[in-house]
Amino acid sequence: MNAPTLQPQPATAGTTAYANIVDGRRVPAADGRTLDSVCPSDGAVFATMPRSGRADVDAAVAAARVAFETGPWGRLTATERGRLLVRLGEAVAARVDELGALEAQDTGKPLSQGRADMVAAARYFEFYGTAADKLHGETIPFLNGYTVAVTREPHGVTAHIVPWNYPAQIFGRSVGASLACGNACVVKPAEDACLSLLRFAELALEVGFPPGALNVVTGLGEEAGAALASHSGIDFISFTGSPEVGTLIQTAAARNHIGCTLELGGKSPQIVVADADLDAATPVLVRAIVQNGGQTCSAGSRVLIERSAYDRVAGLVAERFAQVRVGHHLMDLDLGAMINAGQKARVEGFVAHARADGLPMLAEGRLAPDLPAGGFYVKPSLFGPVPRGNDLAQEEVFGPVLSLMPFDDEADAVRLANGTPYGLVAGVWTADARRSMRVARAMRCGQVFVNGYGAGGGIELPFGGVKKSGHGREKGFEALYEFSASRTIVINHG
Repeated sequence: MNAPTLQPQPATAGTTAYANIVDGRRVPAADGRTLDSVCPSDGAVFATMPRSGRADVDAAVAAARVAFETGPWGRLTATERGRLLVRLGEAVAARVDELGALEAQDTGKPLSQGRADMVAAARYFEFYGTAADKLHGETIPFLNGYTVAVTREPHGVTAHIVPWNYPAQIFGRSVGASLACGNACVVKPAEDACLSLLRFAELALEVGFPPGALNVVTGLGEEAGAALASHSGIDFISFTGSPEVGTLIQTAAARNHIGCTLELGGKSPQIVVADADLDAATPVLVRAIVQNGGQTCSAGSRVLIERSAYDRVAGLVAERFAQVRVGHHLMDLDLGAMINAGQKARVEGFVAHARADGLPMLAEGRLAPDLPAGGFYVKPSLFGPVPRGNDLAQEEVFGPVLSLMPFDDEADAVRLANGTPYGLVAGVWTADARRSMRVARAMRCGQVFVNGYGAGGGIELPFGGVKKSGHGREKGFEALYEFSASRTIVINHG
């Protein structure tokens, strides 16, 4: 197909106007309303996007339904869908610098992290593109004279509500898997970070995706997001965000009797046993909380240390923590600004309460000099020892705040690690292979890393949580089972 010219056009001075992508076209909100895109690094408005409402969501869902049921998208073979996804991955990979810079400006994360997110997104499209024709069914031995086949079928129209912390990566892992299965998608990005996803939708059209296969509508969560989650034309929902909003999403899905995957955050522990290789562990312990400013569901926000090694580990972590640098995204330091003023205030509130509770602050990171006054910057903070019942030990801060907590023995470490409402990721650092397996098997979470910590990483690795961290799995081949359903065909041939 001949792709339309989709590059964003200048809006008011100094800003760029973006549009929804619905049914293969760039369209504004039906009522013409817009939202501003604010750069977290300086607080300046640099773009506008549609403030979509129910009418816009209705149009996107209708376009997806036609694409799936009667349009070209629904008639493509799995191999053809896969080739389109691979082409999309190649298009993103060819624009890593451009898209990475846009992601950094939109989210405040350092440039190198923005580029890394684009490399990962391209890999998701490649992974799911090459997996599309490998989602096989099975046959089941049954009664004599019968053949039973079980096939995997797309749900139909899937909704994807994407957060602001890793929009490109989370789009890749959920939308990529859904498209590979043959679903048509409607995506509602978080209003704080939409722009890379609009560009992905443009690129999808340029590489040949049929109209309606992939639709992106921007807007507020309580308007466009709520309209999409509750829409009767949706067959499945993927949501990543807070537990509070996850409850609303799951309630909306239940009313329409459809399934959903929910990834809702964590309070992830890293267990450091006295025999651990501290030279290897220390930089990872720090990086796992400052990555993306701690605005990571799988951030390693608690370090649990065997009591006999507590002082030594705390000293090493504090020394490295004090060297962490915060700056403008163009400075490409260890971390950038928080996403918005509300998130900045939330993190500062946790730090203030910890100080008021008398928790020892062991180290702080450093703000670069002469940062823009309008930027949403906070200093990374290291506290320890943190009492087990303290808010800092139980609640997700979603910022660069790390808690150190001692434990007495292996059983105590397991109780402490599992002793929060969350269960997403855990790390275990020990030289004892038998202990590492015992502890890993005892963790109540979706991923466990031994002598390393991936912060949820690995395109190929199934990812998701238990308890308050949600349910369902994305990433890896297992995501294809989430975005499809089995169909059993029983043939009586005598």
